[in-house]
Amino acid sequence: MLTPFPLGRPARMAVLASGRGSNLEALLEAFPPGHPLGEVVLVLSDNPSAQALERARRRGVEALALPWRGRRAFEAEALAHLEARGVDLVLLAGFMRLLSPGFVEPWYGRLLNIHPSLLPAYPGLHVHRRVLEAGERETGSTVHFVDQGMDTGPILLQGRLPVLPGDTPETLERRVLFLEHRLYPRAVRLLLLGLAFPPSPALKPLLGEAFPLFQALPPREKPLYLRALALLRRWGQEALAPALFLGRAGEIGRAAFLAAHLLAEDHPALRQELKELPLEVRAPAEAELGRVESSP
Repeated sequence: MLTPFPLGRPARMAVLASGRGSNLEALLEAFPPGHPLGEVVLVLSDNPSAQALERARRRGVEALALPWRGRRAFEAEALAHLEARGVDLVLLAGFMRLLSPGFVEPWYGRLLNIHPSLLPAYPGLHVHRRVLEAGERETGSTVHFVDQGMDTGPILLQGRLPVLPGDTPETLERRVLFLEHRLYPRAVRLLLLGLAFPPSPALKPLLGEAFPLFQALPPREKPLYLRALALLRRWGQEALAPALFLGRAGEIGRAAFLAAHLLAEDHPALRQELKELPLEVRAPAEAELGRVESSP
């Protein structure tokens, strides 16, 4: 298995937050109690005064403050709460601590973070100021799998925005936050539906001669290929994986790549191209798009 999802039941999710919790609010809105894909059942914060805790409590979600007494103590408490509540997926939303390998490794593939830049560019803090100082004309946000580094894990989904003349760190932050409130729930939906996963050793035998091609892809391109691969698997066409990565999978491969693009961001030209494919390859792709786009 390349991914533990879908589970065949609603996922139980926990959110770790340190501050105001605006991304938490977006997740609570997107995954309310009774949602068929999953719901947020627990919010943990290292900051007892975090607004995120109040946001969760107002919605009836269990919210616990675990005052910071060092990383080892915090992680031990957090892991105990996650296990006790049968959590399947952990989402970091403005959580301002770096987790240890002992925490990250058991949760790899089930631990996400959102970062306000187009990773791998601008990891760490003070992102918007650094983007402006560098004269960038484009910025965005990245949902990524958490690994042992700081904002270094495999990318799941990205969204892009322009940097406008006269922008300040504050105007850029507001624009990126608006994007994030839509991007993070969409990324979680893709993961829970089994349409996103991090690279794993299982890819090597699956891709065969095409594996070096995948390894050579830039970090921002790999998620597209992985979504296309996930679609092939859902369509019972996993044997076409090497041909897909080599551009030899015919109309099925084209449908997979078009749908993989559209799962990240709608584009009229790509949607029209998908409509022009034969019904037998178009219909499964459109069904997958409908599942993601119609999800509450």
